[in-house]
Amino acid sequence: MVAFAANSLLCRIALKHTGIDATSFTAIRLIAGALMLGLIIHLRGGRISKGGSWSSALALFTYAACFSIAYISLPAGVGALLLFGAVQITMIGYGLWVGERLRGMQVMGLLIALAGLVGLLLPGLSTPPLQGAVLMLVAGTAWGIYSLLGKGVANPIQSTGGNFLRAVPFAIILSLIFRPAISFDCAGVLYAICSGAIASGVGYAIWYHALPKLKATQAAIVQLSVPIIAAVGAILVLNEAMTLRLGLASVAVLGGIALVIWQQRSSRKELATSNSDIN
Repeated sequence: MVAFAANSLLCRIALKHTGIDATSFTAIRLIAGALMLGLIIHLRGGRISKGGSWSSALALFTYAACFSIAYISLPAGVGALLLFGAVQITMIGYGLWVGERLRGMQVMGLLIALAGLVGLLLPGLSTPPLQGAVLMLVAGTAWGIYSLLGKGVANPIQSTGGNFLRAVPFAIILSLIFRPAISFDCAGVLYAICSGAIASGVGYAIWYHALPKLKATQAAIVQLSVPIIAAVGAILVLNEAMTLRLGLASVAVLGGIALVIWQQRSSRKELATSNSDIN
């Protein structure tokens, strides 16, 4: 989760304080991640090209591209809240799709979380830019899909490496489309490499290793900490302000989703107790 929050901070620092553009940051980030994971896989005696899938790679690229472009205009804390709010709603929505059902308190929690996101986007002096907010919500949805696709992988590091490798051509094509706007400097490239090789490459490999051991709802709840870590980091590193709107939205989104998952876990315990009594 620290790696996920670090990505928000590194991207925001690079786009705000260096000369790199968002598409170049995305391409360098994915290339650095692929190279780092390729090295790790090679040292383990494997081949990066044998892992991953094109569907996961497309989800990874969509997340990375929308994430970078959104952070041109979004503060790190706001971006992380929108990102992981969308992630959690996507993963919980998938749980509903495959047959999970919400009880009364869970429905209330989900409505509170949605209200928090809507409240953050309502017109006002501290409203985040609409285009950046929409792009970050798309990025969160794509990351949720990527996480769900990773739950069944047998080799997490090789799968992550293969996904990064397959995502690189998409990033290069995007950079060519925006070629007139391409710009970068040493500091921006360094931030992108750190984001790709360490926070993304190594961080996502650890995440993919943990995913098979987590249910969709458990995978959602552990990510609740990311917006808080990113917001605190943004205050300390980027001197970004914690606005009242962001604070209230954070409480609503994180509290609402936590209520959904807490109630679901309580229901499972009650069911297990009931089955035990029957036996």
